[in-house]
Amino acid sequence: MAGRKPYPDEFRVLLVEQVEAGSSRRAAGQRLRVSPATAVRWAQHKARTGRADRGAPKRPPRSPLEVQTEWLLELVAQEPDLTLDQIVIRIAEARQVKTSRSALDRFFHRHAISFKKKPAGGRADAGGRGRGARAVAGGAAKPRA
Repeated sequence: MAGRKPYPDEFRVLLVEQVEAGSSRRAAGQRLRVSPATAVRWAQHKARTGRADRGAPKRPPRSPLEVQTEWLLELVAQEPDLTLDQIVIRIAEARQVKTSRSALDRFFHRHAISFKKKPAGGRADAGGRGRGARAVAGGAAKPRA
């Protein structure tokens, strides 16, 4: 089922109701245009758990940084020029939380905070041959005739 959305719970309930009403699992699956294996799994799930719906997700995504949300957001508000590496060091020192730059990046992405690159000032001019550049390989340039 990679890349596809799961079937709605109402769809599962409808199939299980048809099976409980006497239809075979395969026939119910065929009527609802799901594979026989899917129909069997849904009916087995109902027999095992007593529920036709999928239920809660197995494990909600958790990050140890979520506990530090208020502190992290306040830190970034006070010092917006910190880099992710600097924040990793700060949280380790101040809160004794071991984390990584990528975990912080995901945390700030979840909280809709982005870090934009800031210009570092004037850049050096591009190299190249200006008005007074010497000719390449051996001497002065000869005027073309």
